[in-house]
Amino acid sequence: MAVKIVRQPKKIALIGAPSSAAAFLAGSEKAPAALRAAGLVERLEGAGYEVVDHGDCAPRLFADDDEHKRARNLPAIVAGLNDLKVRAELAVKSGALVLVLGGDCAQVIGLLTGARRYYKHVNLLWFDRDADLNTPASTPSGRIDGMVVAHVIGKGAPELVRFFGEAALVREPDVTLFGLERLDPPEQEFLSKSPMRHIDAADIQAKGGSAAARNGLAYVHADAHEFVLHLDTDVIAVGEFPAVNVPGSAGLPIADVRAALAEFSKHRNLLGLTVAQYNPDKDPDGSGAKRLVDLLVEALSARLEAPAAPAPLPSEPTADAPAESSSETSA
Repeated sequence: MAVKIVRQPKKIALIGAPSSAAAFLAGSEKAPAALRAAGLVERLEGAGYEVVDHGDCAPRLFADDDEHKRARNLPAIVAGLNDLKVRAELAVKSGALVLVLGGDCAQVIGLLTGARRYYKHVNLLWFDRDADLNTPASTPSGRIDGMVVAHVIGKGAPELVRFFGEAALVREPDVTLFGLERLDPPEQEFLSKSPMRHIDAADIQAKGGSAAARNGLAYVHADAHEFVLHLDTDVIAVGEFPAVNVPGSAGLPIADVRAALAEFSKHRNLLGLTVAQYNPDKDPDGSGAKRLVDLLVEALSARLEAPAAPAPLPSEPTADAPAESSSETSA
């Protein structure tokens, strides 16, 4: 029987995914607690949202795992994703905007899998300075955080490629990389032949965050299909947000990141947002947590101010589960 999902634009379903199992350093598993302590829930409620907190998944911790140097820590990563998937399914079904506080970047796989339980097509907007298109065959580190997009499109370790049960969680033409600045040579070669679209950090700075974000929404076919947004906080200029695992020498001004996030947040077909790579171990005074909370609340507030839009056409059922019979919007 089909499931009717009524979208709730003034509600947020919050999930903590305290994992550093896929990361390059320990510490990001502390991010959900740090962001809550910095007042994220209260600030979102003050902005006008009803926040339903689905709690935290069990922590999954960083380990060197030198026995599996091409794909480190896979059992812990898969266990965490199974936990997140269950919570994400419930959150997506509620019609609320799903906000996943990571952790490492691999958590987007859990949110996408939960969304695919009800939607046949879910696209991905990847807001990150890295493409994360390495695979166990090409990786320089063995860390899954550098391979997440590759696994989303069905290339890499079988444990993750088969996590959803289909060839790909998201097809290559339905992924857009936004903020791209760093590419390993194998990633560059792959991207040159792929139908995947991308917008470089330099282009965003030239056009401004809002205009570039509108281009990104067009590239990811946001008007036609629901999409998930992933924010890796290392896309922000290191001088403005240094509390990340793999900072770079450049990055985007936080003003451009805020403007782009606001455009993405306003779109009616945004199903959920994952936030990754903030590391409290690199933020001893908590100023990074407060800045990130400010960024998220300001950007998400734009969603409340956006005019109501017509509901999208219903999606077709997935092969293994029903999709929504309609995707109505309710205040």
